[in-house]
Amino acid sequence: MTRTATPRKPRAASQARIDSILDAARTLLAAEGVASLSIYSVAERAEIPPSSVYHFFASVPALLEALTADVHAAFRACLQAPIDHQALGGWRDLSRLVEQRMLAIYSEDAAARQLILAQHGLTEVTQADRQHDIELGDLMHKLFDHHFELPKLPSDVDVFALAMELGDRVYARSVQQHGQITARMAEEGMRVFDAYLGLYLPPYLPKRANPA
Repeated sequence: MTRTATPRKPRAASQARIDSILDAARTLLAAEGVASLSIYSVAERAEIPPSSVYHFFASVPALLEALTADVHAAFRACLQAPIDHQALGGWRDLSRLVEQRMLAIYSEDAAARQLILAQHGLTEVTQADRQHDIELGDLMHKLFDHHFELPKLPSDVDVFALAMELGDRVYARSVQQHGQITARMAEEGMRVFDAYLGLYLPPYLPKRANPA
């Protein structure tokens, strides 16, 4: 019988070192963008030898992938946070609430804007972001289905993941032009998100009497 090895969690000392590296990288990323990152600049910021950074992260893309995972963990948490079912008048109320929570993460985290919305041209980070978007789309699908009776959706298109990606395109344009997501472009991004979902969800969806 073949046993699958269970990944070990880093020891406390190792996790503390990883956290300090990621904190340093996040600070540099937020202040100066992706171009400012190197193993040596992160090591200097974290006040540790470069070899210690290399021990945990073999390259800058590996470091950025870890930061991207952190950002998406925050997005997952916002989808899993409690929602007042009774306060939802329709699915667009849920849509707006979810988008506002995600916009709050972008607003508070400059590193998240740099990783997800800025033009950095790093294929590894873009691919990691798309994979995380698929996971977030699945979570969002389940969230909507938890509160509303959804129609049958296509199996060959990740409707909720694509809606998020389209909204992010609008937010990305705002970051490229203004360095932040302006209130006007935040509203436009939410409209794009709703408009795409509206291609598959009718204006009125029956709300579940008791969330599934």
